[in-house]
Amino acid sequence: MYLILCRGGAIYTGIARNVAVRYARHVAGTGARYTRANPPSRLLIKFACLNQSEASKMEAAIKKLAATDKRKLVDKTSATVRKLLFG
Repeated sequence: MYLILCRGGAIYTGIARNVAVRYARHVAGTGARYTRANPPSRLLIKFACLNQSEASKMEAAIKKLAATDKRKLVDKTSATVRKLLFG
């Protein structure tokens, strides 16, 4: 699970088994449609997830957050983010 800061200040949230490879695709313009229209500036953070199911749930929960709340996650650990999102 990862967060990317896009040009213009938007934060893109995604999941991937290999974040480095996925981020390179976003940068190359062959990633998600959103990042083709809003190119990434930098990878903000990546979180380790226990499995694909948890990654999908974390992604959905983070996408519901306001941009200011997403930015607050940048310096947190995976365990802390799990507690914040799921209690």
